[in-house]
Order: sequence, then C-alpha cells, then structure tokens
Amino acid sequence: MDFDQLLPRELKAVDSASLFRLEERACDLGLSRRLDPFWVQANAEPGGTHYLWPALWHSLSHRPDVPRQLRCELLITLRAGDRVRSLLDVLPDDFSPLPKVTSREEGMQVSQLFDRAPSVREWLLREGEGSDRL
Repeated sequence: MDFDQLLPRELKAVDSASLFRLEERACDLGLSRRLDPFWVQANAEPGGTHYLWPALWHSLSHRPDVPRQLRCELLITLRAGDRVRSLLDVLPDDFSPLPKVTSREEGMQVSQLFDRAPSVREWLLREGEGSDRL
C-alpha cells in the first residue's frame, strides 16, 4: 500500500443512482462513514446532483482485507430542495471514474453550499425526525 499517495483534489458530481450505489457499496463493505442506503434512496432528489470532495485517506487497521478508502465530504440534494452534508468512504477505484466538476464557477458555488449546509443529523433534528433514523 502506497502511503505517500497524494489525495485526489477533484470535486466529483454524481447523480442519485450513482450515489445510491456508492452508499450500498460502503454499507456492504462495512466502511465507517456512510448513510443508510434506504434513507438516501428515500430522501435524495432523484434527478439531483450530489458532490464528493476527498478529505483524507482512511483505512481499517483491524480489517486489512478492506482496501484503503477516500473519506469524502458529501453534499446531498434532497427532494425538498435542501442540501445536507455527510461523509462517505469511497474506494479509489470507485471514485476515479466519477465525473469531475471542471467549471471553476460550479466548484466555487459547491464550496459555498458545503459551508452553509447542515449535517444530515442537524437536518433530521430540525425536521423533528431525530438522528436515530440513520
């Protein structure tokens, strides 16, 4: 494993079907940072665009069979139009082929949305659903 590997500095834009597949894969692998795929499917805007930004490399030292992952900040567009933040661990082979955001303007807008969006937990509490829904 190459521990000197640089963190990718690419903002990725994914559709809801891709986000759901990434969440399911993280769940199947037992990765640390993920949301319940059923919650994502029920709450993510079906035609929405969601964003992943790598924050750090992460590995499961107690599970050497699981490859190192990218721990990504995740911005989800919800059905009601709200946006929420979360974290999602993604394998590098799953991250690389995702479409890149190439527009500086879109990247700046997404950065501002990340800064203003509540976490999923904060949003659930605000909506009166409680954080035990995840």
